[in-house]
Amino acid sequence: MRIFRAIFAHTSGRIGGTIVLLYLFIAALGALGLTPHDPLMQYRVDRLMAPNATYWMGTDLFGRDLASRLMTGIGQSFTVAFFSVAVATLAGTALGLTAAWFGRLWDGAVMRSMDVLLAFPAILLAMLIVAVFGAGTWNSIAAIGIVYTPIFTRVVRGPALSLKTREFVDAARTFGSSGRYILTRHLLLNLVAPLTVQVTLALAWALLTEAGLSFLGLGTQPPAPSLGLMLSDSRNLMETAPWLMIFPGLTIMASILGFNLLGDALRDILDPKTRRSRA
Repeated sequence: MRIFRAIFAHTSGRIGGTIVLLYLFIAALGALGLTPHDPLMQYRVDRLMAPNATYWMGTDLFGRDLASRLMTGIGQSFTVAFFSVAVATLAGTALGLTAAWFGRLWDGAVMRSMDVLLAFPAILLAMLIVAVFGAGTWNSIAAIGIVYTPIFTRVVRGPALSLKTREFVDAARTFGSSGRYILTRHLLLNLVAPLTVQVTLALAWALLTEAGLSFLGLGTQPPAPSLGLMLSDSRNLMETAPWLMIFPGLTIMASILGFNLLGDALRDILDPKTRRSRA
């Protein structure tokens, strides 16, 4: 509870946390089917209707309610983002910890592999992976997870190299603690703060990457709603039905802004140097 109070006492945390909670609430409504209309139902007589009392955000080329599709699309995009960041966090943490702990040949192999992945722009590497294994939600999750694994590996490895030389680690070795125990109970627990901040920021990047893949037709496949896919479908209707691009675009922008603000607040709250400077 203390961390939540600290977040909402922070200006960026209050704004970012409110945006994220609002999006999670909307995503939950969409997942439960509590949308104004069926997001897949095509009302042909209501094609390309501007926002009104019946269709709050208008309808698309097939007469589908845009507000309902946005509610469902937020859940779809968040699902891909959360699962992909979970993959990157688990893989990156394991690789970073073991690279720092074992060092030498394993450290060199892991970090040079991460350097190769970092040499590619994130969206291009994700496109390459999806192009090889095929478009779809689960392949998008795997691709985005692989793309952001090197970042988590570097975030974990640096502090872990410093922590393993500390006195409490030497004391644990003296008392006969196993390497697994030291890694999980001493090193990993001391990395929770930077990992928490990195996860929050990575969610914003993952949302943007997922939207980019869907926009290019490599992510979520129709007729399932996706924010990037809705943007793609609106390209040829920008002049006649601008709401089809405005609402999905603003939705993506606000979600990324929310996670970035939340990540900035967590960095200020969890960073001891920041706390001391403010004190």
